[in-house]
Amino acid sequence: MADYRPPLRDIHFVLDHLTDVGALCELPAFAGLDPDTIKGVLEENARFIAEVVAPLNRVGDLEGSRHDPATNTVRTPAGFVDAYHQYVAAGWGGVPFPAEYDGGGFPWLVGIAMQELISSANMAFSMAPLLTQGAIDLLMHHGSEEQKERYLKKMVTGEWTGTMNLTEPEAGSDVGAVRTKAVPADDGSWRITGTKIFISFGEHDMAENIVHLVLARVPDAPPGTKGISCFIVPKFLVGDDGSLGERNDVACVSIEHKMGIKASPTCVMSYGEKGEGAVGYLIGEANQGMRYMFTMMNNARLSVGLEGLALAERAYQDALQYAQERRQGRAPGAPAGETSLIVELPDVRRMLLTMKALVDAMRAIIYTNAQAIDLATHHPDPDVRQRNQELVELLTPVSKGFGTDMGIECTSLAIQVYGGMGYIEESGVPQHFRDARITSIYEGTNGIQAMDLVGRKLPMRAGGVITDFLAGVAALDAELAAAGDELAVVREQLAAALAVVTDTVQWLMEHGLADVRNALAGATPFLRMFGLLVGGRYLAEAALAARADLAEGEGDTDHLRARLVIARFYAENLLPAVAGLAPAVQAGFDDLYAVGPEALAG
Repeated sequence: MADYRPPLRDIHFVLDHLTDVGALCELPAFAGLDPDTIKGVLEENARFIAEVVAPLNRVGDLEGSRHDPATNTVRTPAGFVDAYHQYVAAGWGGVPFPAEYDGGGFPWLVGIAMQELISSANMAFSMAPLLTQGAIDLLMHHGSEEQKERYLKKMVTGEWTGTMNLTEPEAGSDVGAVRTKAVPADDGSWRITGTKIFISFGEHDMAENIVHLVLARVPDAPPGTKGISCFIVPKFLVGDDGSLGERNDVACVSIEHKMGIKASPTCVMSYGEKGEGAVGYLIGEANQGMRYMFTMMNNARLSVGLEGLALAERAYQDALQYAQERRQGRAPGAPAGETSLIVELPDVRRMLLTMKALVDAMRAIIYTNAQAIDLATHHPDPDVRQRNQELVELLTPVSKGFGTDMGIECTSLAIQVYGGMGYIEESGVPQHFRDARITSIYEGTNGIQAMDLVGRKLPMRAGGVITDFLAGVAALDAELAAAGDELAVVREQLAAALAVVTDTVQWLMEHGLADVRNALAGATPFLRMFGLLVGGRYLAEAALAARADLAEGEGDTDHLRARLVIARFYAENLLPAVAGLAPAVQAGFDDLYAVGPEALAG
């Protein structure tokens, strides 16, 4: 396994050319910031991550976290506690949060770039601050002033971590099936009883307190998702002066033995096991918990999509280094009797370029999505805020679904580049694949992302949002034409893919209205084909930007020329799959139900 090398050159290219950090710095919310300051912060964060967090990735996979029932805690792998304390002392977790809560006041886009670095270096470790960010986001939007004052500053600094407690046994992704109960107490608090599963960092030894956000039902709540409320349930009760009191009646019963991210404890949590119930505090109004959860869902899903990008980048780095060191066979044109580096073999080059093109496409999609969140939140013009919020809604299922699907494919390709050694754990690359596999399940499975895309996002503004996005793709044609032969294949294939997606969207609109099962049956292949088109759009924009820099004599010539090659490779080798997916989208649902489960059993 290669040492992790933060891809700052690629990250800065996206920040400078596909997003506009300078424009974000001009917004009132980010007054006082400038691109050079942001660049300096990212470079220092990259150094910290590479030196402190990345070396623990392999250790974490080998040791895993261990549940200790005797002390009612979970022990993280060697080095994790010290590394986390250094992370907190440096203030990294608070960079993208408001200064009023002791944050750094930076754009979310910068936070996403930092998330990429830590997730690439050590995804299991990154889960603690990632879950805390989600909890912070929800409390910032919906917590009372007293709750914000009591909990947020310690969570923003990272001294306390946070969790999201949604899933229960038998419920899975069906949050409406939640059975955890909340009963009011005489002092205005609530008593929570129930069991939650799959709670990342639900118990650990890295922080002094854990603030659990728990979904539960109050008495006489309506059934389904309309009857869910959200509660703060801290591991240790917090006094009026902010001091920690007695331990709450919340405990980790066990941790799961997982395929990957073994250092991240996935806990089964029990609330109120001792009898009266764990002390909880209602956030906002009763029966509004699902609405509150969806406030932070875009950010959470974007962060999971980022994990796909991050692991793909890490796997690509390992595969590239291995291909430049491993000698086997003789490449075409090599002298007789000479063993070649496998990086000279055409099929290995194909795999490496596939990984690189997908990584660049994912980064462009996810960073664009993050910038849209900043603009939707902070731009003074309401029309700009609205249009960017629409873009957030459209791109989020793509960032999450396409990003994690491609992350799994890229980590699998890394194993293939290694050949037989890729199947050996000591090589390190199997860990990337195992770690990546959960990402397509987190925060709503990718099937749910696909259904969200076709069922909720395509109909937005009566189809106007998707129409505007496709018009943006079409608008690139003139620039690509002006680029001549250098980008001719990008122009040709992007136009062909655009035509197919446009026709497919129209089919989904018509046949989905007639019977929603038509849209849902084709949702997953549509997510893939739309993701490919979105990636093609942004790689085309990247190629045009690189070409402009070359014409001006700016930047690293080799790096910029590689951008042109990557865009052409993506257009020729990946975009044509869009046409092949269209029949699957338009097949309808009839055959899905034409054979019963008994017949499928054989």
